[in-house]
Amino acid sequence: MGSVVLSVDAELGWGFHDFETPPIERVESGRRGWPVLLELCSEYDVPATWAVVGHLMLESCDGDHATHPAPPGWFERERGEWRHRPDLRFGPDLVDALLSSDVDHEFASHSFSHVLFGRPETDRQLATAELERSLEIASDWGQTVDSFVYPRNDVGHRDVLVDYGISAYRGRSPTSDGVRGLFDSAVRDRSMLVEPVVDEYGLVNVPASMFLFGFEGPARTVAESIWEDPMVVQARRGIDEAARTDGLFHMWLHPNNLTHERDDRRMRAILAYLDRRRAETGLTVETMDEVARRVAAARGVDGGTVAAASGPAGNGDD
Repeated sequence: MGSVVLSVDAELGWGFHDFETPPIERVESGRRGWPVLLELCSEYDVPATWAVVGHLMLESCDGDHATHPAPPGWFERERGEWRHRPDLRFGPDLVDALLSSDVDHEFASHSFSHVLFGRPETDRQLATAELERSLEIASDWGQTVDSFVYPRNDVGHRDVLVDYGISAYRGRSPTSDGVRGLFDSAVRDRSMLVEPVVDEYGLVNVPASMFLFGFEGPARTVAESIWEDPMVVQARRGIDEAARTDGLFHMWLHPNNLTHERDDRRMRAILAYLDRRRAETGLTVETMDEVARRVAAARGVDGGTVAAASGPAGNGDD
């Protein structure tokens, strides 16, 4: 039987601090959605890969980050508009709740300050600083990191991941989000399963299948009024397909996607269905790290040494 992965981009304000006009409702919903999602995962015993922005694990900072090689203005919102909004910049209470959960979640990295690794202006020095700082903070919390989720799925500098002992990352989805993805799945009957592979850097790419909040706004309201939540329907299709096969269905979201009770109902419906299908079939729920270890084992390689066994990482990426 196949498996399902749920990955979570945990970022609070850092997911939007570089926006000229951040989406206020989403920004303010990060703290609301985090405990709700933890509670739902606990209720249905669904372990997830929680990729946490490293800055959230700090208790405080001066906002300068003088030794960080970020481009000019990168921390401007933290120093200015959000200077008196520690609730958007820090989240040690939320991270503590994650780590003390009764579910065996995977703790992963989402960089230090949500730098986009695939952008031309993100050089190797910056990518290194982002990963190194996030791992230092994780170590201070007694955590090791095996998986990385690229901010905004902007893949780049995979060689840096190798240098710092990362074994897996979430790759780009082969399917579209939103209406296009729903059309491809429901009308064209296109598979939402993905194939985890060892890439040329020796890292295990665990591609995303489906963003769970890619169909929103008025279109969602209309669809729900005459049918049911399209994202729940699509998620069920992916879960069922994984249950019938040896394939992998990889769902993902942010805590800040849970802005209202109807968003909570969406996640409850999906996780409840996943739990039921797991009980009815041989379907399993895995974290990204578990997928990476399984892929490595199939290659006859220890999970922590996939990269080394696959040869040199090279000099750069993307």
